[in-house]
Amino acid sequence: MSDKKKKPQKKKPTSALNVRPGKVGGHDGMPPSKVRADSKAPAGSKKPKAAARPELALEEYVDGVLAGDRTILGRAITLVESNAPEHEERAQELLKTLSSRAGRSIRVGVTGLPGSGKSTLIETLGSTLTDREHKVAVLAVDPSSSVSRGSILGDKTRMDRLARNRRAFIRPSPTGGTLGGVARKTRETIVLFEAAGYDVILIETVGVGQNEIAVRSMVDFFLLLLVAGTGDELQGIKKGVIEIADALVVNKADGENRIAAEAAREQYGRALHYLRPATSGWRTEAFSASALTGDGVDTIWTVVETFQRLTEKSGVFERRRREQARDWLHQMIAERLTNNFYSHPAIVPILPAVEQDVIDGRTPAARAAMNLLKKFDEGHTNSD
Repeated sequence: MSDKKKKPQKKKPTSALNVRPGKVGGHDGMPPSKVRADSKAPAGSKKPKAAARPELALEEYVDGVLAGDRTILGRAITLVESNAPEHEERAQELLKTLSSRAGRSIRVGVTGLPGSGKSTLIETLGSTLTDREHKVAVLAVDPSSSVSRGSILGDKTRMDRLARNRRAFIRPSPTGGTLGGVARKTRETIVLFEAAGYDVILIETVGVGQNEIAVRSMVDFFLLLLVAGTGDELQGIKKGVIEIADALVVNKADGENRIAAEAAREQYGRALHYLRPATSGWRTEAFSASALTGDGVDTIWTVVETFQRLTEKSGVFERRRREQARDWLHQMIAERLTNNFYSHPAIVPILPAVEQDVIDGRTPAARAAMNLLKKFDEGHTNSD
């Protein structure tokens, strides 16, 4: 036995952050869940157990959302966002129960080129509205990682002031690869927000482009944010997006950039005269504002309120909502059919080989698709 005394081990400094272990294929707090196999506990300590919260009953979800309980509202959103089959039925029951309490809001989509100041404008506008006793919900749709499918959730950190406002609720959601820059369950989340009493829904979308048109199918008013100083201003944005906008706002109209912003506003304003308005009976116009100083933000909301008043009077507002409900139906059908196809027992075992044949050029993609769909149909026929 050695006479040398063992040196006392230095204690590792404890972190101020309370980070919970990662979960496999689910959302935080949504049972069932498991601690990730690669989650490492500190040396010399026992591996922590995942502290899954108890499952809520449907009535608890309903009562909590209607009461405006922020914690339960967050868990309800997590429930409808979950891809787990065991959560889907409960989520649909919740949405069915709350749907009669939804619809009492103005839904505004905000999009624009990267760097146009979308998050800053939403924070300034949201803070202005909460000061006027509105309840504001923000759906900040973040880009998903092509590797992990996760989201950087940067918008919540950029809207720090609004995030601390008790009359506002910011929900960052990853796109999950969905075209159109909006999260797959955005519509369901809107229902929950409206049932919880939020009368203004602001949806910040990813980037800008032809696929951004998807957001038009779930909002009442579509706001396109632009910036000056890009050279030929009209070449900095695709025509298709301008054609679906209800208002254009040249942001960052402050300081030395004010003159350039006003010039860009006039240029966009002239161009809009040659385009068909996105909404029947409404004239799309260009404005300038500064999300940083707040100049022009009141004007933006006055435009939104005027739009709502006029379209409700003409019946366009209600007609658009009905058309959006129809679009939602077809989207859900397409999603369910896609999920059924890729999870069907007749498809799962043969799909990798068929994919490889297409990659190697042995089978044309169109022929491969027809063969797979035939197998899918035969599988359904045999099961019947």
